[in-house]
Amino acid sequence: MIDRARHAVMAGAALARGVGTLLTPRAIVGMAIEGAWISTHLATYPLGIFQERTEGLRGYRIEHLAPVQRGLIISHLEAAGTPILLVHGFVDNRSIFTLLRRGLTRRGFGSVYAMNYSSLTADIRTAAAQLGEEIEAIVADTGYEKIHIVGHSLGGLIARYYVTRLAGDQHVHTLVTLGTPHQGTYSAYALPSRLGAQMRPGSGLINELDEPAPGCTTRFISYWSDTDVVIVPQGNGRLRHPDLSVRNIRLHGVGHISLPIVGDVVHGISTALAELDQDGGTLTAGVTPIALRARPEDSAALHGRRFEGGRHTAQART
Repeated sequence: MIDRARHAVMAGAALARGVGTLLTPRAIVGMAIEGAWISTHLATYPLGIFQERTEGLRGYRIEHLAPVQRGLIISHLEAAGTPILLVHGFVDNRSIFTLLRRGLTRRGFGSVYAMNYSSLTADIRTAAAQLGEEIEAIVADTGYEKIHIVGHSLGGLIARYYVTRLAGDQHVHTLVTLGTPHQGTYSAYALPSRLGAQMRPGSGLINELDEPAPGCTTRFISYWSDTDVVIVPQGNGRLRHPDLSVRNIRLHGVGHISLPIVGDVVHGISTALAELDQDGGTLTAGVTPIALRARPEDSAALHGRRFEGGRHTAQART
């Protein structure tokens, strides 16, 4: 009871601190855009339920492509072909990425996947294991050893767990998170469930994610907004971990649902994924050659570290 009261006081203080940012002109405009986008997303939501896993067309002919698409393929074929997997958030589906997927395809990325996981997901660890199976299927389908992931909200937390706790960095070059509660969110107290408990600040799962992750090779990019009313306090959307290579990008006047559609975000993701090195400064190849696949004994060791689960069952840096 005392602990719950303490968290309630902390949540109230966090909300009070965030009120100022919600009253700026840009934030008010952003909330209006958020409302319009929520209405649009509700209309497209059914399409995401029945859609099968989708991907862009892969191939080597370029005469039919726009100049921007040609440019990426000609200058960096490996970056253009590296698969990108989009992972949605809580009680959502792949339709949230309609505009982002279109933007990535127009930029020249030819292998963009979007998956659904169950809206009844009750455990982040289980969902992370299922995500791992989806990634392994993409690796087998495409021949690429490493892919990129873009995760919105809870999807980013699931992907982070897979990368840092289930040795998923062997298959994930870059993880981009959008409005992900990396340090938990007090709004999760409104969810009286196991999943809600896992997303609360100081939960066992949040503490597990803060444990050491030595040698993790995945590059992390975390977008967070100081007007995100789902992540409370908003600063908990930043990813802070001494063992991870992280670039945090702060946005203002952008709502939680709007994060995957903002032009600056779409452009920033496209630019970052066109650069396959770890620090994003050069166009150095970063995908492991197929010839260097893990040996059977290494794969067995990796499998032993995973949880069991069924498949499918701009901006100021801070």
